[in-house]
Amino acid sequence: MNIQFTCQDALFALDNQKVENGKKDAEAALQTVLNKTGRGNDFLGWVTLPSDVTEQEIIDLETVTAHLVEKSEVVVVVGIGGSYLGARAVIEALQHSFAPYVKGKYPHILYAGNNISEDYLHDLLEVLDCKDYSVVVISKSGTTTEPALAFRILKEHCEKKYGVEAAKERIVAITDKARGALKTLADKEGYPTFVIPDDVGGRYSVLTPVGLLPIALAGFDILQLLQGARDMQKFVAEHPAYDENPVLQYALIRNLLYGNGLKVELVASFEPQLFYFIEWFKQLFGESEGKEHKGIFPAGAIFSTDLHSLGQYIQEGTRQMFETVLAIDAVHHRVNIPEDAENLDNLNYLQHRTIHEINQIARKGTCLAHVDGQVPNLCITVPEINEYHLGELIYFFEMSCAVSGYMLGVNPFDQPGVEAYKKNMFRLLGKPGV
Repeated sequence: MNIQFTCQDALFALDNQKVENGKKDAEAALQTVLNKTGRGNDFLGWVTLPSDVTEQEIIDLETVTAHLVEKSEVVVVVGIGGSYLGARAVIEALQHSFAPYVKGKYPHILYAGNNISEDYLHDLLEVLDCKDYSVVVISKSGTTTEPALAFRILKEHCEKKYGVEAAKERIVAITDKARGALKTLADKEGYPTFVIPDDVGGRYSVLTPVGLLPIALAGFDILQLLQGARDMQKFVAEHPAYDENPVLQYALIRNLLYGNGLKVELVASFEPQLFYFIEWFKQLFGESEGKEHKGIFPAGAIFSTDLHSLGQYIQEGTRQMFETVLAIDAVHHRVNIPEDAENLDNLNYLQHRTIHEINQIARKGTCLAHVDGQVPNLCITVPEINEYHLGELIYFFEMSCAVSGYMLGVNPFDQPGVEAYKKNMFRLLGKPGV
């Protein structure tokens, strides 16, 4: 396993005996997941998913990818929550930091159906007026308000721009295998379709076609992504003991910190391309653990940017949080620091350093400062950002979340509270039958 977990800077806040006592609980929770015997076990298909993806499924994904890439400057991915966050997390971690301004072989991925902003949709349609595009619509039911609204508008736009029959060549649906409004429409119109497995919930679906097709369309290697996840799956299953398994260590330590009154986990990275990976993390853990009036609140930050806005609070505000830092060992490029004869900014002393080395030192200095301020620090280190290691990291967090949820005593795989806002919205909108 290439991912490293360290928590030395959290131990000052923990009772060593509680750590020892909790090891068996973590190991038992892991077996509950692997044996599929806990609450919500009908949504545990993700546990073996990396190994379950078939060669034919990969061929089908590659075939549709090649077809859409040939037709499209832009692909619009329509979905919300788990139906787009996982794909976006991987794509934005891997793509050029200024992808919209760089012409490449693969289409640029845009997103719709993740909000109800009229101005956003208007601006998107303006872009699509002058770009060749395709649409990937992702919804198990086809009736979730945000993506259903967006897709209705995009479908009409696509049909007007290309004609009804030609539009069918530019729309792909990822949905239920047998039922639901989107499945019915896809069958009627003849759209190519991929299946969201019945036993995989949205926030765990990035390694299904929900994530794999958009990631492939962006030009990234889904085989390597799956291999990384597969190797992590194998490692977790073959190392059920706490002392050998960072998944269990992370799950236990965060639960013990929560038991000590630290109700907020701030996940931070010094690499801005991981912004949406942290957003995916927030849904994964927030939706899995936040129920029965329990759960750690997942927050996110990109340092050093957010140190200039949140750093003061982290350092000296209410002592209610711990920090999990996503650290990256190696970067892909080097930018030289030029010498300046006048040295008005006093930076010539950094001539012998790389930018990444400075960033790493900033990370270490920040962690030391936060620990001095009584903020426990956990660190998850990845060798570099690529498809393989992101696959490892995805499975690491999915399994950690499941183990942590069972240790907390909740069902990590349902989300009953999500329906509350929908009921009020439908009532206020005057939806028939509500």
